[in-house]
Amino acid sequence: MPTPPLSVQLYTVREALEADLDGTIDRLASIGFSRVEPYNFAANTAALSAALERNGMAAPSGHAPLLDGDRDLIFEAARTLGIGTVIEPMVHPERWTTEEAVEQTAQALNEVAALGAEYGITVGYHNHWWEVETDFGGRTGLEVLAGALDPAVVLEVDTYWVAVGGQDPAELLAKLGDRVRFIHLKDGALDKDNTSQVAVGAGRMDVPSVLAAAGSVEVGVVELDDSAGDLFEALEASLHYLQADSRQAGA
Repeated sequence: MPTPPLSVQLYTVREALEADLDGTIDRLASIGFSRVEPYNFAANTAALSAALERNGMAAPSGHAPLLDGDRDLIFEAARTLGIGTVIEPMVHPERWTTEEAVEQTAQALNEVAALGAEYGITVGYHNHWWEVETDFGGRTGLEVLAGALDPAVVLEVDTYWVAVGGQDPAELLAKLGDRVRFIHLKDGALDKDNTSQVAVGAGRMDVPSVLAAAGSVEVGVVELDDSAGDLFEALEASLHYLQADSRQAGA
């Protein structure tokens, strides 16, 4: 399976971005990224839009607090940036302890998605490890969520956190099927210590099996929550690894 089109989650370089937005976007472009996934983009829409336009970069997806933020402001900003899918980045672990609570989250996302549709924008959800740790009669919390979501709501599966949560990412991607339109690609020691994360291909993740299971994925988003090493170097190494994997798959 070829690697899907690649993007980079800007949270990876958040400190650099806050210090020098223009220089950081320029550097990501020079590394070879042509797409980004912004976070909290309603706070710096104009500056981010200008930096992306200058570098010929696109933002197919973005993270924003849809369940407790100013939704109209978020969707307006997304439309300005050309973000087609706005993704809720997390719902706290205590909301994943019962099926009823998970279904309530699904209903909340469904309601936000109806508003997003008025702006021409799709709504999605991004997981951490806690959505897959609890067993609900043989289903993970993420599967329960998917079953209660409106068909218009999509998932962005963070494959690393799925593995940390004790599940096989490729198997879970297969179960969730076409609901999954985005994935986060990261690597590391498969623990909850963010500083143990490394370039994709340099850790314990079975990246080829993830890519092979990602048939419905529109964009693969490279991310490190943190690292003991240099984040820009890890992003560049990740991109080279994934591009090489794609070339081999197409050979």
